[in-house]
Amino acid sequence: MSVAFRREGDDEHLEPKFEHPIPVGPNWVTARGLRLIKQRVAALQVDIAALTDEVALKIAKRDLRYWNTRQSTAELPPVPSGDKVEFGTKVTFLLNGKEKILSLVGDDEADPASALVSFSAPISRALIGLEVGDFADFAGREDAVEILSIAVLTES
Repeated sequence: MSVAFRREGDDEHLEPKFEHPIPVGPNWVTARGLRLIKQRVAALQVDIAALTDEVALKIAKRDLRYWNTRQSTAELPPVPSGDKVEFGTKVTFLLNGKEKILSLVGDDEADPASALVSFSAPISRALIGLEVGDFADFAGREDAVEILSIAVLTES
């Protein structure tokens, strides 16, 4: 029989499960972000102890490897002064004439629907270093951004 018709098992036809990609660059976290990572690690450890399904266990262990790596590489940068937009600040600005409020946080803490944006996101990179009253170009438009206010994030 030809090897083309031989079937070793169902596993060879399953999609491969890869590790979660680790974002490039520093793993900056806010105090809240670090707390969330620690909670995720603890929850996964509890889940793994209770799981009996082999597939679910593999997935949980993969997730735990990711979160353990993120916890061990987490860096709490210095608290910002609030004089300029930087990691750990909440900024109110006009974007093409519309008021927006964003908080610059770590990659794993980012939740755009809650106005939490990664410090490595394009809009964050456009805002970082600006002060109240500054204008900046964004998405190919000149003076698309005007900084209205900056505040240091408080842990919540």
